[in-house]
Amino acid sequence: YSSNKANYFFTIDFLHIILVLSSLRKIKCARCSDSLSAKLSMEYSGEIMADSVIFLKKGGEGYYEEKKSRFLAAAYRISDEQEALAYIEAARKKYWDARHSCYAYVLGGNNELMRFSDDGEPSGTAGKPILEVLTGRKIHDCIIIVTRYFGGTLLGTGGLVRAYQKASLDAIDNSTLARRTKGSRITVTTDYSGAGKIQYTAAQNGWTVEDIIYAADVSLIITVPEDMRERVIKEAADITSGKAQISEEKNIDIEEEL
Repeated sequence: YSSNKANYFFTIDFLHIILVLSSLRKIKCARCSDSLSAKLSMEYSGEIMADSVIFLKKGGEGYYEEKKSRFLAAAYRISDEQEALAYIEAARKKYWDARHSCYAYVLGGNNELMRFSDDGEPSGTAGKPILEVLTGRKIHDCIIIVTRYFGGTLLGTGGLVRAYQKASLDAIDNSTLARRTKGSRITVTTDYSGAGKIQYTAAQNGWTVEDIIYAADVSLIITVPEDMRERVIKEAADITSGKAQISEEKNIDIEEEL
């Protein structure tokens, strides 16, 4: 009886150890698989305001090499699907001797249209990883094309995913990004003394003074996000003791370079 009881507890302990080790392995694997995904989104996480869109103001190029395979990436801003297809066709003509020209693109403020292609690479190893760069960075109206020159050595599924993502990330890092938000254009017309005070307040609070028109009075044209418009109008009126003439144009697009 004692022997059977000892064996019973030994079996329970052994199973417990196996379960603990299995859990640790799962946690470790999850961390490894999430590390690159975290890198894709960390740069802009928590910084995007409501009703804002990040886009390429100027495209860029990227490069990655692994075991003599070369990955040439290019990122472009696009306005419709025909423009995306034209970039794909141009890349294939330019790199006619390359084995693969894989791509992904997104269109619309809510990514209403998303397309990707592995172009002969194993399924899920090229187009989707490129797309994840765009969605991870929350970039809209953009296409990334990655052309691969085969180096003679197979990279495996994980190696291909890593290579296409790193080349794509390099292209985005070499691009100029901007954020577009909805806002108001406020024109404040006041005397020269009041204009100086408003300019100072604008600089202190991060308001964008788009233009200044000097005449008998001074007109300052200020663009701000929609959630700041009431504050700007109130402060402009307070600074000038209610003497300023204030008008506004609502629902305009404001672009801010990142």
